[in-house]
Amino acid sequence: MDSKTCVHLALSHKPTPWVPLDFGGHRSSGISAVAYAKLKHYLHIKTGHIYVYDLVQQLAIVDPEILDLFKVDTIELGRGFALEETAWKPWTLADGTDCMIPQWAEIEEENGNRYMIVGGHRVADMERGTHFFEQCYYPFVDRDFANDPFDDLLEMLPMTSWTGVAAPGWEYSLDTEEGIEQIRSRAKALRESTDRAIIGLFGGNMFEIPCYLFSMEKYMSYMGLYPEACLRFSEKLCEIHLTNLEKWLNVVAPYIDVVMFGDDLGGTNGLLMSAAMYRRYFWPYHSKLWKRTKEIAPHLKTQLHCCGGVFPIIEMMIEGGLDSINPVQVGCKGMEPAALKAAFGDRITFWGGGCDTQKVLPYGSQEDVRHCVRKRFEKFSPNGGYVFQQIHNIMPEVPPENIVAMFDELNKLRFG
Repeated sequence: MDSKTCVHLALSHKPTPWVPLDFGGHRSSGISAVAYAKLKHYLHIKTGHIYVYDLVQQLAIVDPEILDLFKVDTIELGRGFALEETAWKPWTLADGTDCMIPQWAEIEEENGNRYMIVGGHRVADMERGTHFFEQCYYPFVDRDFANDPFDDLLEMLPMTSWTGVAAPGWEYSLDTEEGIEQIRSRAKALRESTDRAIIGLFGGNMFEIPCYLFSMEKYMSYMGLYPEACLRFSEKLCEIHLTNLEKWLNVVAPYIDVVMFGDDLGGTNGLLMSAAMYRRYFWPYHSKLWKRTKEIAPHLKTQLHCCGGVFPIIEMMIEGGLDSINPVQVGCKGMEPAALKAAFGDRITFWGGGCDTQKVLPYGSQEDVRHCVRKRFEKFSPNGGYVFQQIHNIMPEVPPENIVAMFDELNKLRFG
């Protein structure tokens, strides 16, 4: 059996010959470029550059050699794009390590700080001594939210650090025959080159995008003050997402296995809003996107990247057509593995929860890491419906020996 089939079985709650593993298959199962450079050195891999494909999070592309070494079952659709060396240019990471970043990236430096430029604006900054870009520009922050018709929403969407950062393949437009053919041919070539499950990152964020545009503190206050305006905004945003989803799926659906959406709805202490607010403002639109995906391409599985303690709304998500959720932050309120499996284990696939990236991976011993992997595997793997990944991305401070210990222990459990 190949990896693609194994992942499909896990997402369908059927027996699998091994528990699938995701590492670098999407932008919340990856690895910081700083940590990745150390990992390659530790493994004595001297070939190839460090390619930073996600500028905001500073994530590195995982080399095929390492995917094979750790027996990874997934790959992102983006790995079919930006294959030419001319698509990249030299840069240095925060710790001085040489790397390559996308040619289209525009970054300014001033007094040791770095700024990401989109549409002539400094939209995000990386202060000296830090490892990530933080959004610093909110294009709608001074709008009269209650009375705004949001007529320029489509035009302004690309003006933040998250929605404005081009993904691999951005140069090929879905509005031209030439662009459609380029995207289709790259996706098809990737499908023909791998037996891994291919994850297509769509996004479709309904909660986070208004936070990027208005600022989180303002938008969350608007949810209480101006419910009708929030619904009007959600309707307009969802229309844009649906149009883009249909265009995109009509081209790439035959070549991918999972469509990934995103919206962080929880924090350490539980939901960022009430379950009633989620149902009113966001659930109807998430449901439209997930169900439309299945209408266009019934073979595809839906996945939501959603951080935090979201136990109270998982039932709604299942009802809305969601097949899997990541990163399964088991340290957050209500997210205990046994409780999750008991309540939802036969209806949604838990994609994550595999090893703690806040305390154990960066600060624990190798045995601590192995123990954590065994404990999580024991809780999540019975009766299927599980894909292993560490909880979110591997951070810069994680020692390479702990990364190797995590995958080594997992593969002992998966393959004996």
